[in-house]
Amino acid sequence: MHNDFKQALARGDRRIGLWLSLAQSYSSEICASAGFQWLLIDGEHAPNDLRSTLAQMQAVAPYPAHAVVRLPQGEPTLVKQYLDIGARNLLVPMVDTPEQARALVAATRYPPEGVRGVAPAVARAAGWGLDADYTRTANDGICLLVQAETRLALSNLDEICAVPGVDGVFVGPGDLAASLGHLGNTGHPEVQSAIESAIRRIVALGKAAGIVTSDTQLARRYLELGATFVAVGIDVTLLASTTRRLAVDFGLSPCLA
Repeated sequence: MHNDFKQALARGDRRIGLWLSLAQSYSSEICASAGFQWLLIDGEHAPNDLRSTLAQMQAVAPYPAHAVVRLPQGEPTLVKQYLDIGARNLLVPMVDTPEQARALVAATRYPPEGVRGVAPAVARAAGWGLDADYTRTANDGICLLVQAETRLALSNLDEICAVPGVDGVFVGPGDLAASLGHLGNTGHPEVQSAIESAIRRIVALGKAAGIVTSDTQLARRYLELGATFVAVGIDVTLLASTTRRLAVDFGLSPCLA
């Protein structure tokens, strides 16, 4: 099963993306039409579930952008369900150890390479049985991205990157800042130093490095360091900032409920 996004990361091609947190297929399709090369459907911090993720994948599918699905956690049953509905690119949060990474690789692979359950007749990914080669080719077409976002993960970064089947490592700025003692301050020099060091190490170890930031200058900096899958904005913050700015322009004050 060919996966253009996975192959692009393997070649070291830059891929510019956008975070989707509004949990709506309509807004996701609007974002897909903007021309971004990948779109992250967030199941960890956004109010997404299996069905809303499927709806957004279907909305994005006609466009060139590749859907990347972030799971709420790296639980094998969830991995199986999201792969069966057609997710090819998975981002899994809070991967702190190589043991966790190896377990995730196994969860994304059919036996004998892994432990993924087999049911192509009812899986959208296999065309509900129409793709006779799916079970034979699926393993090679899955792109697994893991998040390193704690002090522990950074200490294990070399070992995580060495796990076969891990295609890329995503540095999570918010949780990393909290883990380093700077909750809510991703711009702290210690946090930025850790991020830059992690990107350099990931790239040097032969894996794709990724990150998200709404700061254009920082995004360009991360790309210069060798990060290849960089999300440069979040749909929620784009909507919030634009509507608030418009309100302020007319003398109104943004407020909490």
